[in-house]
Amino acid sequence: MRKLVYMTLGFGAACGLWAYTDSHRWILAGCAAAVLFGAAAGKEARPLHRALLVLLGLLAGFGWCRFYGHAYLLPAKMLDDTIRNVELRASDFSRDAAYGTTFDAMLMQAGRPYRVKVYLNESLAVTPGDYLYGNFRFRMTAPEGETESNYHSGKGTFLLAYQQDTVRLEDYAPTRRDLPARIRNKVQQIITLTFPEDAAPFAKALVLGDTSDLDYATDTAFKVSGVRHVVAVSGLHVSILFALLSTLTLKRRWLTALVGYPALVLFAAVAGFTPSVCRACIMSGLLLLSYLVSREYDGPSALSFAVLVILWGNPLAITSVSFQLSVASVAGIYLFQTGIRRWLTAWFGDCSGSRIKAFFVNALCTSIAISLSAMVLTVPLCAYYFGVVSLIGPLTNLLTLWVISGIFYGICGVCGLFFLFPAAAAAVARLVAWPIRYVLGTAKFLAKFPLAAVYTQSIYIVLWLIFIYILLLYFLFSRNRRPVTLSCCACIGLCIALLAGWHEGMRSGMCFTVLDVGQGQCLLLQSEGKTVMVDCGGDSDTKAADLAAQTLLARGINRLDCLILTHLDRDHAGGAQHFLSRVDTDVVILSDVYSQLDTGLAKRVVYAKEDLQMTLGTAKIQIFTPRFPGNSNEMSLCILFDMENCDILITGDRSGFGERSLLRHAQIPDVDILVAGHHGAKNATCEELLDAVTPEIVCISVSADNSYGHPSSDTIARLQQHGCTIYRTDRHGTITIRR
Repeated sequence: MRKLVYMTLGFGAACGLWAYTDSHRWILAGCAAAVLFGAAAGKEARPLHRALLVLLGLLAGFGWCRFYGHAYLLPAKMLDDTIRNVELRASDFSRDAAYGTTFDAMLMQAGRPYRVKVYLNESLAVTPGDYLYGNFRFRMTAPEGETESNYHSGKGTFLLAYQQDTVRLEDYAPTRRDLPARIRNKVQQIITLTFPEDAAPFAKALVLGDTSDLDYATDTAFKVSGVRHVVAVSGLHVSILFALLSTLTLKRRWLTALVGYPALVLFAAVAGFTPSVCRACIMSGLLLLSYLVSREYDGPSALSFAVLVILWGNPLAITSVSFQLSVASVAGIYLFQTGIRRWLTAWFGDCSGSRIKAFFVNALCTSIAISLSAMVLTVPLCAYYFGVVSLIGPLTNLLTLWVISGIFYGICGVCGLFFLFPAAAAAVARLVAWPIRYVLGTAKFLAKFPLAAVYTQSIYIVLWLIFIYILLLYFLFSRNRRPVTLSCCACIGLCIALLAGWHEGMRSGMCFTVLDVGQGQCLLLQSEGKTVMVDCGGDSDTKAADLAAQTLLARGINRLDCLILTHLDRDHAGGAQHFLSRVDTDVVILSDVYSQLDTGLAKRVVYAKEDLQMTLGTAKIQIFTPRFPGNSNEMSLCILFDMENCDILITGDRSGFGERSLLRHAQIPDVDILVAGHHGAKNATCEELLDAVTPEIVCISVSADNSYGHPSSDTIARLQQHGCTIYRTDRHGTITIRR
């Protein structure tokens, strides 16, 4: 019996409850009572020994989390929302951020070192080992009871530091602890110098896990085609490295160990000691140890040990998406790969008569089985975090994974050769670029298939996933297992879910959607089979584009009739270019004030010099241009959707001055729905506008706890005085209104 596996299940569950909730005391008390009961029962409790091991793991996990929070996180919490004059030691090279420079650093607080993500509001070249002195405002990345996963805390970074005034930079000589960062930077430089421009971003992502240079279209193609794991350094990359080391050392155990352990540690350090890389390196180290001592290697126990070590070092690593996906994929392979491979082999029939046929059938069945078994537990995670369920993933993996090892070895060879013969390294890089282009081309080609992926923006796809996993549980516990029946039920259920979702998009009448993009705006209007989108921006450019594209695709809409951008502020238009790379759009409408700017919008753009009128099925769209010069907010286009059963008014980010200007120069009727101006700011959605249009419903697109204080209490009071029904994306999520 694998006792460690059950203990780890309980320990991991405790870390998850501690990280995501603040109501675990009653669970802790229940676990303690159950363990005491089991211990008192003695021999009679033997049938429950696995459950008791899980409960013991829970107790140990809760105890460790409480200690970790008090001993390590509490000193960091003391800096939360404070401004301190501190000394920071850079641990990585700086890189450009949206509004300046960012880099990782170390801070000593209460005698303990803390990893800090630093944001400077100026361009400053920082290298590992440099010291910065100045005032910084600190913010915790992981308050206890956080309800969402946190990228930084999962990697062990618990503090964010924001520059408040002038900082002083002092250069110091790097030390040995700065070596991994310098190696990573050198590898990035070599790849940039030697590889063609179209292949270099993938090469960096494959070897280092650095996806910052991957363009949005490529990254989206990887997600849709189901091979995003290739550019997220984890078990696949460590296994490739381990195979290379084993070959170079002629598979001699002691020599492999002598070279392998330092190489694994160095690789993990260069990759940034991310939880997924640490998991893979620990398991590879245990595999190497089993070779040395001539003991059997048990995969599930090794996985459990790796998880325990990582969570012992940082219980909040449980919130890391890459860690969850890494552990889930390996667990799925251990649980389901053998059974799936056995069924596939039986389906192909007896191949013993031909060695060549048997070889190819065995390789094919193994590849498909690994891909499908890894997906069993990762699909729900991908659906939850990314809103995507790749249907074409097994085929993409089958067509591309066989070449990844060769690309990895080629990139390593180029980096080594560069120090001796730079010209020869560049020549080899040009050769390695061709298989990279094959992977990129295959992923992009398959991602364009109509049903390459489905999206959880459709409630019917969510219900289909729940249905599939209920069927899978029944299948696993059933004595009479019929994989063909399971597959047929899954396909039939998918067809029903797709048809139901597409029917939603084709229903007659009006559908108005305010997408929850955070602090920004993205609105969809569907009427009589036509679709218009107003604005595409939010907290994140890519997330706003993803949400908009996935919502349309989930409704069976792959072409947009019109995209109207009220103005080009990032929170209203930052995701537009990304969105247009995924969904074809007939026309993009902008104000004429932007006609002299390079907007980067490759699609057809119409610049509105004067008021425009369009038709959308039986509805009319009136676009009102600004009458007086002003800042970008006051230059917002205003849009009136005039329909038989519903009128909608959108004023962008105009203040009361701009709204009053609109009322003076246009005849605005009473409206059913008003989108609050400037996300509910105090100086927008003025009394005159509310008196003139008397809206029944007011929608506010805003993020929770935003730094602007939107929506203003004054605005909310005005809306309530006018008897408006208020819907807010920070409280209600995505808002959908049908008429």
